[in-house]
Amino acid sequence: MSHQIRTRIFTLLVLATSTTGAAAADVVLPDPLRLADVTSVALRNRAEVSAATAQADALAERPAIVSALEDPMITTSIGYPDESMMGVDRRYDRSISIEQRFPLSRVRAHRRAAALADADRARAQANATGLDVVLDAQRNFFMLLERRRMRQIVDEQIALAEQLLDVAASRYASGTSPQADVLRAEVEVARLQAERQALLAQIRGGEAMLNASMGLPADAPLPALEHDPDLAVPASEAEVLRQASTHRPELAVGAAEVNRARAEINVIRSMYRPMGMVSVGRASTMMTGDETMLMVGVSVPIWRSSLRASVNEANAMQRMADADLIAMHSMVAGEALAAREEVNAVRTQALVLRTEVVPRAVAATEAALASYASGQGTLIAVVESARALWEVQAEQVMVDAAVGEAWANLDRATGTLREISR
Repeated sequence: MSHQIRTRIFTLLVLATSTTGAAAADVVLPDPLRLADVTSVALRNRAEVSAATAQADALAERPAIVSALEDPMITTSIGYPDESMMGVDRRYDRSISIEQRFPLSRVRAHRRAAALADADRARAQANATGLDVVLDAQRNFFMLLERRRMRQIVDEQIALAEQLLDVAASRYASGTSPQADVLRAEVEVARLQAERQALLAQIRGGEAMLNASMGLPADAPLPALEHDPDLAVPASEAEVLRQASTHRPELAVGAAEVNRARAEINVIRSMYRPMGMVSVGRASTMMTGDETMLMVGVSVPIWRSSLRASVNEANAMQRMADADLIAMHSMVAGEALAAREEVNAVRTQALVLRTEVVPRAVAATEAALASYASGQGTLIAVVESARALWEVQAEQVMVDAAVGEAWANLDRATGTLREISR
């Protein structure tokens, strides 16, 4: 996976979190609020994204830290003679030297490679955090959208039930229908009004959840939501698998773990080679006067048993990282294909409801109501027809929301952020 592809989403996260100086309460939401707006606001305001991005920024500095040489050591000394040296003109010895230790292997480069792998892993984890935040915000968007549209459906149902009540009252007044029809119609109106009150509470809860998922105060006002269900055919299986294998940050995390394990093996193997030391300085003594000193030394890595154990441990960690990455590839492929088929399932259901079921339910209810108003049909037939219409209307609202959520799940399964650019 190329560096450009691995950092695509991370760049979006950095750009989104670069404007976090403004308080979340000062965010002005567009009216109407669309899915792309929810995505951008969530990435900009959620503290989880800021924390993950800050961690990635911190680990990006580690390669320069771990690959640096040890600080040089400057040593100075001064000595005074004992009584036997009192006849010497000089009254003290002095010296100053600088010592530098350095490895005689490529351990610094290997440590840098391990730190770079850690930085890549942190960037990929920040990408995953951003995708999770977006998925959470989008799910809450569709939940609130469903509840608000359901309220509109219930309002329409109440209007129809009240119309039915007026017809029943008129027929009862003319003596063409019993009082029981009026009472049954009143029951339907009361039931729907109670349902509307429950929906109002659910809408307030949904608004609080959407605000929280966007990093806004829970009681912040929310404008109208606007979204048309995407009923397009999803990409082919091969394209979905390609997107998932290219963009899923979990795979980048696994690849970084493998790279880090390999670098750790090289680091430990480098310990078999000694460390070098060079010291240079000047000294002035009572006996010899001024002189220049040069000292060279090496460490002796004789404790090979611990080094061998460390290498074996690192090899085992690499095998584990390799196995985890293989398992992750399989899991990612399965999730992506399952999410694609879920989109196919709900879009098919949405198309059938939109083009076949709902129009026929509307026509049946209108016919039953017209027949009852003309004094031919029964109230029971009208109520049953109306309830069937309300059920399919509610189902259409839920399925439309399910279509949006299925696309959001597919985006997460493929590691993409489609809505941020819309």
